[in-house]
Amino acid sequence: MAAGEDTSHILSGLTNQLPDRDPEETAEWVESLDALIREQGTERAQYIMRSLLQRAGAQSVGVPMVTTTDYVNTIPVDQEAQFPGNEEYERRYRAYMRWNAAVMVHRAQRPDIAVGGHISTYAGAATLYEVGFNHFFRGKDHPGGGDQVFFQGHASPGMYARAFMEGRLSEEDLDGFRQEKSRQGHALSSYPHPRLMPGFWEFPTVSMGIGPMNAIYQAQSNRYLHNRGLKDTSDQQVWAFLGDGEMDEPESRGLLQLAANENLDNLNFVINCNLQRLDGPVRGNGKIMQELEAFFRGAGWNVIKVVWGREWDDLLTRDTHGALVKIMNETPDGDYQTYKAESGGFVREHFFGKDPATKDLVADLTDDQIWNLKRGGHDYRKVYAAYKAATEFKGKPTVILAKTVKGYGLGPHFEGRNATHQMKKLTLDDLKKFRDHLRIPITDEQLDKDPYRPPYYHPGTDAPEIKYMMERRAALGGPVPERRSKHAAIALPEEKSYEVAKRGSGKQQAATTMAFVRLLKDLMRDKNFGKHIAPIIPDEARTFGMDAFFPTAKIYNPKGQNYLSVDRDLVLAYKESPAGQLIHPGINEAGAVAAFTAAGTAYATHGVPLVPVYVFYSMFGFQRTGDAFWAAADQMTRGFIIGATAGRTTLTGEGLQHADGHSPILASTNPAVVTYDPAYGYEMGHIIRDGLERMYGPDSTDRNLMYYLTVYNEPILQPAEPEELDVEGVIKGIYLLAPAKIDGPRTQLLASGVSVPWALEAQRILAEDWSVSADVWSVTSWNELRRDGLAAEEEAFLNPEQPARVPFVTQQLEGATGPVVAVSDYMKAVPDQIRQFIPNEYATLGADGFGFSDTRAAARRYFKNDTHSIVVRALEMLARRGEVDAQAPVKAIEKYRLHNVNAGTTGNAGGEA
Repeated sequence: MAAGEDTSHILSGLTNQLPDRDPEETAEWVESLDALIREQGTERAQYIMRSLLQRAGAQSVGVPMVTTTDYVNTIPVDQEAQFPGNEEYERRYRAYMRWNAAVMVHRAQRPDIAVGGHISTYAGAATLYEVGFNHFFRGKDHPGGGDQVFFQGHASPGMYARAFMEGRLSEEDLDGFRQEKSRQGHALSSYPHPRLMPGFWEFPTVSMGIGPMNAIYQAQSNRYLHNRGLKDTSDQQVWAFLGDGEMDEPESRGLLQLAANENLDNLNFVINCNLQRLDGPVRGNGKIMQELEAFFRGAGWNVIKVVWGREWDDLLTRDTHGALVKIMNETPDGDYQTYKAESGGFVREHFFGKDPATKDLVADLTDDQIWNLKRGGHDYRKVYAAYKAATEFKGKPTVILAKTVKGYGLGPHFEGRNATHQMKKLTLDDLKKFRDHLRIPITDEQLDKDPYRPPYYHPGTDAPEIKYMMERRAALGGPVPERRSKHAAIALPEEKSYEVAKRGSGKQQAATTMAFVRLLKDLMRDKNFGKHIAPIIPDEARTFGMDAFFPTAKIYNPKGQNYLSVDRDLVLAYKESPAGQLIHPGINEAGAVAAFTAAGTAYATHGVPLVPVYVFYSMFGFQRTGDAFWAAADQMTRGFIIGATAGRTTLTGEGLQHADGHSPILASTNPAVVTYDPAYGYEMGHIIRDGLERMYGPDSTDRNLMYYLTVYNEPILQPAEPEELDVEGVIKGIYLLAPAKIDGPRTQLLASGVSVPWALEAQRILAEDWSVSADVWSVTSWNELRRDGLAAEEEAFLNPEQPARVPFVTQQLEGATGPVVAVSDYMKAVPDQIRQFIPNEYATLGADGFGFSDTRAAARRYFKNDTHSIVVRALEMLARRGEVDAQAPVKAIEKYRLHNVNAGTTGNAGGEA
């Protein structure tokens, strides 16, 4: 085994791979450092050591950065801030909360309910939360504006237990845990779900990894609001409570660099290091706290470890030769977990007994005293010192790594056990031991009466500890968590802001992407509304033609632009500014959705409405970040999602992984997403106006929506808005665009997005070559038509005595005769969504299967969703009905060489691919 290999996962290896050529001189240097610490304290020693390291670097002495420190507390005892609270009062009601949280889950697991819940997470993390609640978390009424706290999802019972102590929830509410419909009015969601409890939770966190990501971008969004002059957020902190197992999620660690690069010292991660994930140890053979310390420090964060409670201070002071620290460093997490599942005697033998010197250190301690040597995350003094240091640290975000025991205090069946996460209830014996441990004044008779319904405990609002608790919250600005949706008034865009969408493109061809960009530019220029728009573009602005925004709106960068831009002489020069409006996350779709979520909920978080407009490339939206959009819906995000360069055949030069034929189907699974596939700029104008009215208009009843619009990169002549436009049809999903121009066998062509011009061309060919009369309908939203149809069916199902409402699409097509051919540049499942609501014979054309690289015309001919495929499909259906010559389809296939991919002519080669 190479030198240092056995401990490389634990220590940074500063000396273990180098020979000590003069041990006597080394000892003298170490003694000098010890004397410095003894006489002038650790703070002075830190400065001297940092100065020496800096000098060593300047002299090219190869000293690596220390990414991992010893397995002890980061803050020395002599630098710990004094705990200012009433320890006895706080200990008392913390015990009540831990009891009530466990009892709530236990009662929800009784045989007639059995809805589950998690007992152990909050039991182990109670101190981490309570120090925050009592001394740090500012509520909405705080002069500074209040903090944003991302609670660890599985700890939700503890937050409900505190709200019960504060009088915000009743016993009946606690008994409604996880019974959201059957106990409506007294129901509590399983985890932090703002949509389910809109006055309580602010941030959904239980989809592992999304909480850390969203917290980072929440901290950035706070600074964005501040730097743009929309709100003073300088006194607000963001707190994210996370699990050590959760940090294995790529999203948990993948965006740390943003927080460091932007110096987000308003952000604090608190990682509950109980050393366990759901099934067992996080790092049985290693040390997760050391790993995370190295990772965060390497990412540019300030790291504070809270490993040991105050009971260890004396032992570490007397550990003059470092034997105890050596054992702490070398003991893997799997052993630490085992120790908490055993006894004090076991710890004496297997931990302290590893070295005679450490065994002597605890010779005077009883087994009970050894057992009561707490981990740092259970010591409110150590936790308070860490939180205070974190909030006062400037220039970097801070991560606090707090070591705890999962299931702390719940007894030997729970503490540190591999299965503790899945354990939902306590035995009668567990209940009694837990009660004794917490000193809850509940009798054996009360527990024996019904083991499935042990009583909650509240000492009454006049109890001194409860008065103290309420005073602390009042001083900090009111309850946490709390969500408020009331916000400052917002003036919606004036009529003239939409004129550019109505005009069309004249003789110039323009893709719908460009039509959208022109509209967005005018909306941003609106003197009252424009400042509320937050455009979000992940490194594709030039592709979308949005580089025109760079010199005017500017790219948000809190540090400004401290370099000489290579394109500074160009009209569309790249410009960054602390007051920039454009959020540019880089090649980072996950970060873009997190930024979208933070901006789209600013109306509730800050009372300042922002309208995020997130423009993504092809399929890299719902496919790549669907879970984050789901969390955005839970958080009741409002804004616009623009799927640019949309469709399966418009980006064919890029190939399979860029060819999006399915995003509307993915979007349809999110109830908060309103999906549109518009063909023209004027349609987009009405859709966006409708979206803004629904999100922020005075008459809206359902505001918490995200509008998803697909726009394309294929240039066409954008028509001006028709004088008699069916605006209701545009908004609801379908309108008659081009009635048939001749009499003859009748067919209906339904098309969306980029395929609408193909249907119009098919209408001409059917008339000229086959004397067939075709109506062309623009389907702006297959998804919304389906939702309306399903809603009509549900209404009829539940109200059989009432006349059934006719779905909108059925109403629109009433009197439209002949077979229907429905086409889009997406898979057939997209237009297939409305099949059951169409009384006519119905066929769909689309782009099923994987995409590929080729010309647009060849791709459309291959997928058989091009103009001539529409013609042939309509002829086939008419031929079966005997309305055209039976040989017409065969003749058409031959005439248009439908089997030859090189014979396709649909579309053009313009636009960026």
